[in-house]
Amino acid sequence: MLYEHSPIRKIPDDLASKLSEIAIETERPKSFHIQKALESYLAEIADLQVAYDRLHDTTDPVISINDMRKELEL
Repeated sequence: MLYEHSPIRKIPDDLASKLSEIAIETERPKSFHIQKALESYLAEIADLQVAYDRLHDTTDPVISINDMRKELEL
């Protein structure tokens, strides 16, 4: 639910037009597509943060490609 003082006011006309087209084609409301897009974006950001944290975790051992291939029997 958007609140009165929400920073979300207006999206650019080209995005609004595309959103309207998709809503018509799918027979779903624009709010449905906005919600699904936002859910997907937030999940991607969360995954990216996990990857970033793992990349910079100095306690996490690095496995060589050869060791990985042996482990996976490739």
